[in-house]
Amino acid sequence: QVQLVESGGGLVQAGGSLRLSCAASGRTFSIYFTGWFRQAPGKEREFIAAINWTGDSTYYADSVKGRFTISRDNAKNTVYLQMNSLKPEDTAVYYCASSPNLIPRGRYDYWGQGTQVTVSS
Repeated sequence: QVQLVESGGGLVQAGGSLRLSCAASGRTFSIYFTGWFRQAPGKEREFIAAINWTGDSTYYADSVKGRFTISRDNAKNTVYLQMNSLKPEDTAVYYCASSPNLIPRGRYDYWGQGTQVTVSS
């Protein structure tokens, strides 16, 4: 199994920045893609970004492209989501997840507990 723990959420004003972290443990060798998702109240869970295990392939949802950057530090088994130019509509619970598949928007098997991001206007 893989365990994922997110951190770094909080309250920020519109236009501000936050960096989320996702620390992985367990069978990390089984992870090909690590993805970030978010879910706002009353809305479906939304794919945000994904990065492969080498870090040389990244994917973004159109809603965050140019504002968010996903990266990883394999020495720390940690994936980051740098979020800049935050907007109130970015308010959501953010989750990281891991997938053994070669498809960035495919099935993700393991999920973290989530971290709340609130952007005030």
